[in-house]
Amino acid sequence: MDIKLSQCFIAVDDHDKALAFYRDALGLEVRNDVGFENMRWVTLGAPSQPDVSVVLEPPLADPNASPADQRAMAELLAKGLLRAVIFATEDVDATFERIRSSGAGEVLQEPTDQHYGVRDCAFRDPAGNMVRFQQQRKG
Repeated sequence: MDIKLSQCFIAVDDHDKALAFYRDALGLEVRNDVGFENMRWVTLGAPSQPDVSVVLEPPLADPNASPADQRAMAELLAKGLLRAVIFATEDVDATFERIRSSGAGEVLQEPTDQHYGVRDCAFRDPAGNMVRFQQQRKG
């Protein structure tokens, strides 16, 4: 059996602010932007991975969700507890500087060599999600 990752979902509360991070700072391309019943889904991806997409979705993409459930999801998102994603990069230091200088995300961790073989850094996107960038260390 051969399976591959096709899509991953990231909850956001403001798609335009999220686009400033994922499109403008990270350089992902917008592949689709769809609205339905006062909700919006934006699909992005790296040009080098045309078959893998990141979908920015509402925190609770269910028009029938109760107000209490909607509040609970919004609170979890605000705390940064809903999603995390890790991107691979060839140069974590350059990636860090590009994102930091854009001002689109909050720095959580500057580039650091980890004991498990990567050099990585971390940001919070405008919705509060943790987004990490890692580079495999050589030798």
